[in-house]
Amino acid sequence: MSDLKKQIRPALPALLRKENMSVDELFQNSVLRPIIKLQNDLIISHFEHYLRRKRVIWQDFSVTQKKVFLQKAFNRDAQLKVGLRSLIIGLFTLEEFKQYLKNESQLNRRINIIIEKRVTDYFI
Repeated sequence: MSDLKKQIRPALPALLRKENMSVDELFQNSVLRPIIKLQNDLIISHFEHYLRRKRVIWQDFSVTQKKVFLQKAFNRDAQLKVGLRSLIIGLFTLEEFKQYLKNESQLNRRINIIIEKRVTDYFI
């Protein structure tokens, strides 16, 4: 199953892997980014569901209001962040999950930042 999880991930440019990277950077570029790219449609769909659940009329917002809403949602709504993060963590192999647990808070921060950027770029 672990090999299958790795096989379905999109390949990213080797530029994201450099010799002098920290362990977290290497994990981010070799594991997190490919999984996030793979899950992009699901991430967007999850956020659209979040907007419907919160009864947000997105079309009525100005660009500035959209940016403020996104920033507040990603900074204050723990349930949103956990839901989005679980879409990524669920595709870890057992070895990757063990590595993730070693520095969970730092890697969660990285996951949140990448997903927030992706959602912001899509919706604005």
